[in-house]
Amino acid sequence: MHLELSGEGLSVSDAWELMHSPTRKVTIASKSREKMKASRARVESVLDGDEAIYGINTGFGSLANVQVKREDLETLQENLIRSHCVGVGDLLTDSIVRGAMLLRANTLCQGYSGIRLETVDLLLDCLNHDILPLVPNTGSLGASGDLAPLAHMALTLLGEGEVRFKGQLMTAAEALRECRLKPVRLGAKEGLALINGTPVMCALAVEVLKRCENLLKVSDIASMMSLEALHGTNRAFIDRLHQLRPHRGQKLSARNLFRLLENSPNRASHKDCSRVQDAYSLRCIPQVHGSCYDAFFRTLETIEIEMNSVTDNPIVLEDEIISGGHFHGEPVSMVLCYLAMGLVELGSISERRQNRLVNHNLSNLPPFLVRDSGLNSGWMIAHYTSAACVSESKVLAHPAVVDSIPTSADQEDHVSMGLSSAKNCLQILEKLESVLSIELLIATQGLDFHEQPPGPALKRVMEVVREKVDFLESDRYLKNDIEAARTLIREGKIVEVVEEEIGDLLK
Repeated sequence: MHLELSGEGLSVSDAWELMHSPTRKVTIASKSREKMKASRARVESVLDGDEAIYGINTGFGSLANVQVKREDLETLQENLIRSHCVGVGDLLTDSIVRGAMLLRANTLCQGYSGIRLETVDLLLDCLNHDILPLVPNTGSLGASGDLAPLAHMALTLLGEGEVRFKGQLMTAAEALRECRLKPVRLGAKEGLALINGTPVMCALAVEVLKRCENLLKVSDIASMMSLEALHGTNRAFIDRLHQLRPHRGQKLSARNLFRLLENSPNRASHKDCSRVQDAYSLRCIPQVHGSCYDAFFRTLETIEIEMNSVTDNPIVLEDEIISGGHFHGEPVSMVLCYLAMGLVELGSISERRQNRLVNHNLSNLPPFLVRDSGLNSGWMIAHYTSAACVSESKVLAHPAVVDSIPTSADQEDHVSMGLSSAKNCLQILEKLESVLSIELLIATQGLDFHEQPPGPALKRVMEVVREKVDFLESDRYLKNDIEAARTLIREGKIVEVVEEEIGDLLK
């Protein structure tokens, strides 16, 4: 089934599916085609006038007051693309490049950018044939949007630069020829329409959000496995308690935790328990995880607004062309910094639970969760890895959005650093995957020392883990075990077996 773009109603889930489904095709809605033609006609109507209109017949940035002759406008736009191809660093992944191409096309389909229909058609032809520009990941300040990476993307439409096509690196000209596609010559305004905006940072945000949705659920699941292994109580998760402080995420997490512990035979162990209350890393899970859910919901809302917004400059309205600041990535950068802090906190509280599990003074379990400790180090050093991931994540969580640096002869004197925020957020998420993989393994090992299994949902998680990773009787090479757990998490198997038992953890 193809995806039809109109500039409206595109969801994070839609975008993520397209990013990871190279065979899914994208088309432009008929109503959008008409709007784009009308927008282009308005641009054409001002080309013969004497008025200097930014981005149409002027230079760019601090050169906005330099008017360019009509006969040089094509060269102006193509020079813009070539001069902005200055990215450095590792290449963006294929999925992120697909996402950027999709999201740029979606905003152009709203009909406020003055770009020709055939130019957007070629962009989508490249996407549909999986002709993927090679886009370095560093060079964007997040205002005027993702200029450098988008220029590398747009260069392909000129038949220049390099691409990945059918798993091979080749020139854009070769790939276009093989697909019987012709490069375009950019007309007035078209270069700016292609590179002003936030689709690269938003594509990264889509990747983060879809994987974060899974990790939020895994965090609740792993935390309850740890709590069961530590003989914690579910009293702090009862619904009527959280109605008194009704933050959305807190209520959701508390509900999940309580349901994960339902029908657990270990609940009986608390009848004569002398412990008054659990440590914060257990008792305050709804408050901490819930705040991270709230960060996720806020970020999701912002990104879906941004994906379906006009992020171009200047904007071609029905009666005039206005130079504004919709390219500025501040809304995206701000929420990604917020979400990054939430992801760090999920890892931080997980590491504290892991510490309690491996510390026999706190757990009443064998030291480092291995029978012959001393001869064996057990899970001691795996916990070190979690600590290292959390510590590195804390450094990455410095909010890039506050780190503006002026450019373009001080014309662009405040920038969002949105792409930096997005890249940092993704790196933190990947470290969190490792932290939760280790908690899942450590908690499963702790539960194996219990006489009774946990409740039905968590018992199924233990079974899934044990299908891939054996109980640790004595020291062995653990890297593969951690990767196996990480694969279970990333492929959604952990969440799947739980939701089969107790329903959707996000509803």
